Amino acid sequence: MITDKQSYRHYVQQDLKAHGLTRVGLYDYWWRDCLRFQLRLRRIEYLHNTCGNNVAKKLWLMVLEVVNHRLATRLGFTIPKNVFGPGLCIVHYGTIVVHPEARVGAGCRLHPSTSIGDYNGVPHLGDNVYIGPGAKIYGPVELGDNVAVGANAVVNRSFGSNVTVAGVPARVVAETGAIEQGVHSGRHTG
Repeated sequence: MITDKQSYRHYVQQDLKAHGLTRVGLYDYWWRDCLRFQLRLRRIEYLHNTCGNNVAKKLWLMVLEVVNHRLATRLGFTIPKNVFGPGLCIVHYGTIVVHPEARVGAGCRLHPSTSIGDYNGVPHLGDNVYIGPGAKIYGPVELGDNVAVGANAVVNRSFGSNVTVAGVPARVVAETGAIEQGVHSGRHTG
């Protein structure tokens, strides 16, 4: 969670790295809507977690939340603050629904048409998790570190680290995770 200026900078730096960037240029900010959404989300998280009783920061937070909500609606995102760790990479716009109480570790690569929701509990995902297009993760499940969730998988039970899960319902299809399979890195255009 972003708790101060230093952690805010760390989150932004890791998010940019996940997008294959070292800094944000004017082109990147204005033409890469998913990245712009993420950068504003991180700013909102920073202000929300640190503004205290500062009226000016609270007003700026409200403005940013309205502006980012409009962008999120256009992109199809329902992504609340303080859910994702540093290094988030939203690959492309499209429907993404995340429950506000879900927790996702560092280095998540998230594709469109995915849901991280609840059904009698919320998911908790580890670090370096790849979530393929159309995947649904629900219930009080836990996924370990370095897990790849295949496209259109329905994850309704917990899995350990360093595995690939796929299918409906999801099952382990490989004893290698996202990093070993190479699906966790790379620059994209979303």
